[in-house]
Amino acid sequence: MKISLVFPIAAILAILAISGCANTIRGMGADTANTVNATQSAGHRVARSTN
Repeated sequence: MKISLVFPIAAILAILAISGCANTIRGMGADTANTVNATQSAGHRVARSTN
């Protein structure tokens, strides 16, 4: 392949790879937030049950 064809193909592949990582990171952030919320909710329930 010519160099003039390699660069655009590589750029497109890099953009696709980066966008895939962004979705994964966003999903991990949402999962972490859900875990924190569930843990706090459980803590509040335990605190209420001891009263």
